[in-house]
Amino acid sequence: MIDSKLISIVIPVFNAEESITDLANALINNLSENFKIELILINDCSKDKSESKCLKLFKKYPKNVKYYRLAKNVGEHNAVMAGLNNANGVWAIVMDDDFQNPVSEVIKLINFILRNNYDVVYTKYNEKKHSAFRNLGSYFNNKVANIMLKKPNDLYLSSFKAISRNLISEIIKYKLPYPYIDGLILRTTSSIGVIEVEHNSRLIGRSGYTFKKLISLWLNMFTNFSVVPLRLSTVVGTILSFGGFLFAIATLIEKFLYPELPQGYASIVIIFIIFSGVQLIFIGLIGEYIGRLFISNNKHPQFFITKKCDANEK
Repeated sequence: MIDSKLISIVIPVFNAEESITDLANALINNLSENFKIELILINDCSKDKSESKCLKLFKKYPKNVKYYRLAKNVGEHNAVMAGLNNANGVWAIVMDDDFQNPVSEVIKLINFILRNNYDVVYTKYNEKKHSAFRNLGSYFNNKVANIMLKKPNDLYLSSFKAISRNLISEIIKYKLPYPYIDGLILRTTSSIGVIEVEHNSRLIGRSGYTFKKLISLWLNMFTNFSVVPLRLSTVVGTILSFGGFLFAIATLIEKFLYPELPQGYASIVIIFIIFSGVQLIFIGLIGEYIGRLFISNNKHPQFFITKKCDANEK
């Protein structure tokens, strides 16, 4: 049941045994005096002792903590969807499990959303303390989102954000297996607020975002929320065809003017390889679209919860 005074804090947990206890204690101890909160911990099939830490937190704070264990690792966005589907707050704050978002900034974000009337509030950082690889991935992700999702240029798609109940209700209607939270938000609303917050360096562990996971995230954006790549293939094909036509004309002119010149075997091979490579890339892209449609039609689940600890659920 939705509680108009409750604020949900959704935290995807992945190999966070060293940080999740201190993070949850800090959030509850600092927020519960002034706000009614629930912590929703989604264990994305961690390989360490995250589950035992989360269960201890549930036993310690049964009125404030909900715990859900997923059957397999599905990634941050699917885990967040699991959290949003089980959030009862009028607002849901989504944050990472690595303590890079200080509790003081969570309080700042809550005060901001309660004073304003946005559907979603993103945070931005004056200085990001991620690794160089993560910063590069975020930069590329934001630039691509400008084109694919028609994102405002000055909006940073931070994972630390607050989502209103009305928007949550629309987001969780999406049942396909490849959710991209920011894509769902941007296609639903333009009522977007932004607040600047501090960002701490990661003191424990390392980021769960590998190159493979970043590629998967970009593919979700490319193929689930935009047909721009398919339109791009048409444009590139047209340009290459026109270029080939011009090259053919140039070859004929050269043959008439200089009949003694030998035919360019090397140039033919190079052009053949380039055109074949471009064709294979776009065939693969079309295959990605078709494959995702096939998996979606087979009702592949976004997530599967195998353990649920919720004291408020009968």
